[in-house]
Amino acid sequence: MNITRRRALIAGSTLAGASMLPGRLRAETKQVSLAFGPVSPVYAIGMIAELKGYFRDEGPDSKLVTGNAGTFGRQTLAAGQALFAHGDASHPLQLSARGKPCKILLATEMVCSYANIVVRQDVYDAGINSVEKLAEYKRPDGAKPIVAATAIGSGTWVFGTYVFETRGLGDRVNWVAGGGPNTMFPSLQTKQFDAIMAPPSWIVEVEKKGFGRTIYDTSKPGVFEKDFGGTLPVLVIYTLQDTVEQDKAMVQAYVNAIHRAMAFVKATPLADVQALVTPKYFSGIDPDAVSAELGFDKSTWAYDGVIDKSSFERGAKPWYRKGTDIPETKYEDVVDMGFLQAARAKYK
Repeated sequence: MNITRRRALIAGSTLAGASMLPGRLRAETKQVSLAFGPVSPVYAIGMIAELKGYFRDEGPDSKLVTGNAGTFGRQTLAAGQALFAHGDASHPLQLSARGKPCKILLATEMVCSYANIVVRQDVYDAGINSVEKLAEYKRPDGAKPIVAATAIGSGTWVFGTYVFETRGLGDRVNWVAGGGPNTMFPSLQTKQFDAIMAPPSWIVEVEKKGFGRTIYDTSKPGVFEKDFGGTLPVLVIYTLQDTVEQDKAMVQAYVNAIHRAMAFVKATPLADVQALVTPKYFSGIDPDAVSAELGFDKSTWAYDGVIDKSSFERGAKPWYRKGTDIPETKYEDVVDMGFLQAARAKYK
């Protein structure tokens, strides 16, 4: 089965079930759904919880709903077509600011794997090998360089714009929505984009195909910390506050399953994790690309899920800026570590 058809089947079956009212859904089938962006290893933790049977063990009949960008999870949660979302921490903050209060339940990434910047190969060959040089680059018509995030307002956009702004270069590039790899890669190859934001798996594929080269790589020690001041919640599992208030037992069961999946990844050799998820989700993707992305978190974080107040407050730099439309939010108002603490106590 090809990847496109597989994504359609995953999304279609989930949306069909998720269209029911949450209360009725829980009462009859205990079916819940997790929404996130592309079928990418960066979102593998939900896939692992499913494949290992952790959701089933804990009670929920969990389905995965996928889209083309990280904003899909936020939009699907807001529309009531999913009960949980996995995405950039800025998404629940944005929803809360728009009248749909959310709770962040745990983090799955604390160093941003998708803040990497890849420039087109011919641009790199012309000597554009840094963020500063990219900002000075001019297209053949004299226009500013075009940099693609998956979507405007997505995590790639939040982190990418911050990297330029922190260097005083925010007005030197034009940002566009590039979507997923099926649109990003061809647009880079055909010179529609001068650079793209890319997770590790995309870097491997782009460089192997000769489409581009990396000029900003957060997998290198100290790169992320230098710009962002340390670790911060990047990718998180979140839900609406109403869901927390209405069914604490179901939320606890879901967090238990995700926590167990993270513990499995931490304790398991990378090759074994990859062997688990590849047949169903990544059979059409370069194995080296999958390995690069799954390995990023294993090499940068302890996989405990914890978001403390200091790490949350470091997120102020990328989150609360002009253009993000995110008002400053108190840690206590949006982060709920109670479910994770209970999961960690149960599964020591």
